[in-house]
Amino acid sequence: MTQAEVEREFAVFVEAVEPRLLRALAAAYGPEVGRDATQDALAYAWEHWPAVSELSSPVGYLFRVGQSQSRKYRRRSVRFPATSPAELPDIDPRLPAALGRLSRMQRVAVVLLYVEELSERETAEALGLSRATVRKHAERGLAKLQRALGVSDGT
Repeated sequence: MTQAEVEREFAVFVEAVEPRLLRALAAAYGPEVGRDATQDALAYAWEHWPAVSELSSPVGYLFRVGQSQSRKYRRRSVRFPATSPAELPDIDPRLPAALGRLSRMQRVAVVLLYVEELSERETAEALGLSRATVRKHAERGLAKLQRALGVSDGT
């Protein structure tokens, strides 16, 4: 494969993966740290592209890379910016604050499973946890979100 073909392949990969990775890392560490960690993870992906391109779950793997890289950017608590209904018309404006009140692991499990639609296995691998632990964090996080937003799961 020529260098130009490799660059095109990586550009397509970044276009598909970057938004998902950014949302997941921002959910874990806040928007600013998430943005920086995402860029570091994508730089790592470029440096190790032959290996990364062969992974079955590159988003999960790069989440772990971003998680490691985030240590140098972390500050105090995670704060999500206030959003107006006009900015995100399909999102309850109370959601960012409700997400901010979850534990970090609950928030990450919910985002990876229900926003990024990773499987429990992929999420467990990305977080270095068992599937049962991921499931428990997600269940607890969803229950807290439902209570905070006054909704039920319909059961």
